[in-house]
Amino acid sequence: MKIDLTVTINEEVRKLLEDMTATAKIPPFVQFGHLGTHFDVMSEKFPLENTERRGVLFDVSHVKEREIEASDINMDKITEHDFVMFYTGCLKENKFGTPEYMQSHLELSNALITDLLNKKVSMIGIDFPGIRKPAEHPQADQYCADHGVFVIENLANLDVLLTEAKGQPFLVHTYPVNYEGLTGLPCRVIAEV
Repeated sequence: MKIDLTVTINEEVRKLLEDMTATAKIPPFVQFGHLGTHFDVMSEKFPLENTERRGVLFDVSHVKEREIEASDINMDKITEHDFVMFYTGCLKENKFGTPEYMQSHLELSNALITDLLNKKVSMIGIDFPGIRKPAEHPQADQYCADHGVFVIENLANLDVLLTEAKGQPFLVHTYPVNYEGLTGLPCRVIAEV
């Protein structure tokens, strides 16, 4: 069974994001790179090996109003090169692109991020806009990139994947658009259970 983990961008979402970025004076070309499911381009090129990875999904929807810590998941389930995903319910509770979605998300603790990098994962996937809040977002993504790890933001349908995967690993296909010069690259992400 294949499950699309990519946020659907429709006219309503596009308009919401257009209005939001117009007030921040973000150019359309930059805006395109951060539309929907994407990763922020830092200093590393996305290796083709990352297009197919073993996926592990953790349900951390019970965590509220604090950082997600390593103690909230079973680190022993993670192996080298995994695509590790976190389901918080943020995308289910708040419509993508709304101010509520952009501002009400959780974040991974710095210690958890370091633990994931020490495990040598390939990718970290989340159902919210960034592994750290806006003030630390670029630094956290760069820290991951410096260790060859990509952060895929705004993953959809993780609740469906939770149900179908039943706690078992699965295969993840990730295909970013092949553009140069963008600060973000939209991706199509498909889980195969």
